[in-house]
Amino acid sequence: MPTYLAKRLGQSLLTVFLTLTTVFLLVRLAPGDPAAAYAGPTATTADLARIRAQFGLDQPLLTQYGIFLRDLLTGDLGTSYSFHAPALDVVLDRMPYTITLAVSAITVTAVVAVPLGVWMARRADSKRELGANVLTITGQSMPDFWTGVMLLTVFAVLLPVLPASGFTSWSGLVLPTVTVAILQLALISRLVRREMTTALSSPYLTVARSRGFSERALTWRYALGNSGVPLLTAIGTRFAALLNGVVVVEVVFGWPGVGSLVVRALETRDYPLIQATVLVTATLAILVQLLVDLAYPLLDPRVRLGKAA
Repeated sequence: MPTYLAKRLGQSLLTVFLTLTTVFLLVRLAPGDPAAAYAGPTATTADLARIRAQFGLDQPLLTQYGIFLRDLLTGDLGTSYSFHAPALDVVLDRMPYTITLAVSAITVTAVVAVPLGVWMARRADSKRELGANVLTITGQSMPDFWTGVMLLTVFAVLLPVLPASGFTSWSGLVLPTVTVAILQLALISRLVRREMTTALSSPYLTVARSRGFSERALTWRYALGNSGVPLLTAIGTRFAALLNGVVVVEVVFGWPGVGSLVVRALETRDYPLIQATVLVTATLAILVQLLVDLAYPLLDPRVRLGKAA
């Protein structure tokens, strides 16, 4: 286990480093001038030259990269051009909102999708299962922005029972959570249905059924237990993706998370803010994936980590 952890941590550090390097190069090669975005439309040539010198944008790309690596080792990701504050602090202030939305959405997904997928597997090829399949495919096909706008129209305009935007109270979490969870629910429930259908027709369950085990135990203990690894993988992967910020949903609902922060950073060509956002979200996503890997042996004792695998 220590060897496995050391190897995975080394891979994680390399992944974060390569991701940051890629983002560093791409944002500087993309069209647009951060000095012009910072100075505004009335800026003169002298103003732009002064701002580029202030932020070090007049240096060669290789020199900028060297300065970036030097500051990264000390935890300094620069000052945000638009917020005039340390970029890392700006991202960390927004991160709790994104984590709250991600945890809320993945919890709703797991609570609804797993029983729904089991129910669909138990009634495979029936008319009820066909209807549930149509609903999940529909949920999987609806774009996030359309779902969010429809929910806003119904529950914030026609029936003004929930806030339309922001996070002034916990009721403001409901509509963004449902919007995000609908797509995740459709994906996870169909995965559970597929895995459970295979498990329920397995020979070991036929033997267990002949020995008098109840259908409840066969379904929830044995079949679902043996479907735990792919289910945990899917939920962990979706949760890690949500931690990167649900950009469209956050913009639609005015959610103060890192997704809407990235949009503003890209609009203003705020290089330090983009790089800080990538660092924080990539680190969290990698940690989630590591925890998922470590949980595999708990769900299936046949899974072993390290060289013994």
